[in-house]
Amino acid sequence: MLAVSASLVFAAEIQSGLEKGKSVPPFNVKDVTGPNKDGEELCYRCRYGNQPVVSIFAKEMTEEVAQLSKELDNVVAKNRDQKMAGFVVVMTEDPEKAEASLTAAAAKHKISQLPLTTFKGTSGPSGYKLNSKADVTVMMWVEGKVKVSQGLNKGDLNKETIAKLVSETKTILE
Repeated sequence: MLAVSASLVFAAEIQSGLEKGKSVPPFNVKDVTGPNKDGEELCYRCRYGNQPVVSIFAKEMTEEVAQLSKELDNVVAKNRDQKMAGFVVVMTEDPEKAEASLTAAAAKHKISQLPLTTFKGTSGPSGYKLNSKADVTVMMWVEGKVKVSQGLNKGDLNKETIAKLVSETKTILE
């Protein structure tokens, strides 16, 4: 039974994001809940440099994306000694409208380590190869090189998938 459910978790994956081993280019976001929530745009990719980083690119802040964010927030908190960092990017044509959902999700789920940010445009940052069919793309990198890149439909983001993604963080902490 376990093998069947594990295969279902993998079946929902969509190729989205940069391929493993590729360099992660810089891009700007607007910080909504993090240390730079004063409204200025900044580049978290630049700020985190070669640190181990987990990033979530989502079309909207759903309850499932918030749960994933919280779980990864916990991993970042536990791995501060390894300088682990992360951030969440909601890609939208109306960033101001999305800000309320990000602020609410951060408060409800006590997300404190991962800044929740907005990016203007639903296709995401140029050069990131985000698949338009993916509602959520999770990328993890260290030394500026991609180790994990996975796209999902929002309906496929469940407890099992979240647990799998959390376990993938070991690839950037080794």
